[in-house]
Amino acid sequence: MTADAIIGILQQAVPGAVLESAPSTDRHAVVFVSRAEMPAVGLVLRDHPDLRFTFLAELTAVDYHPREPRFELVYVLVSIEHRARLRVMVRLAGDEARIATMSGVWPAANWLEREVWDLFGIEFDGHPDPRRLLMPEDWTGFPLRKDYPVQIRMTPTSSEALQVTEQEFRANLERDRLTRR
Repeated sequence: MTADAIIGILQQAVPGAVLESAPSTDRHAVVFVSRAEMPAVGLVLRDHPDLRFTFLAELTAVDYHPREPRFELVYVLVSIEHRARLRVMVRLAGDEARIATMSGVWPAANWLEREVWDLFGIEFDGHPDPRRLLMPEDWTGFPLRKDYPVQIRMTPTSSEALQVTEQEFRANLERDRLTRR
């Protein structure tokens, strides 16, 4: 399935949608979609009988700082029925790094969007559980942004190392051994 064929179907289903294809070295179709039209396009990609991209395999982002638009979201979709893969890409400006959640279209987007928010700071409007996934809750910043300070020195505050004496350690081992009998 070529990008041009997919764009033809999408333009019939979503009139006026701004779509463009891009070259690919791995023979997967690549389609750029505007941020505003992604929810409608996502539904068509999932539900149209000639497409049926029902599986969201991956969602990630790329930071092109200082270029604008700064971010590109990359949705990797799979149509098991038609044995096809598709990369849907959405450009986002640095000062407007937000898009509607796709977790209602592809449930796998729930955790993937949390990961992208946690690492890049891209917000997903309407997300059912917008909290950190990979970084500690008290972390400041987004570590995969190109302007993130690499030489940062932060003392962890969310947990402290457990320190026990040798006698306490041996007592814990013995207590554990006795309870397993």
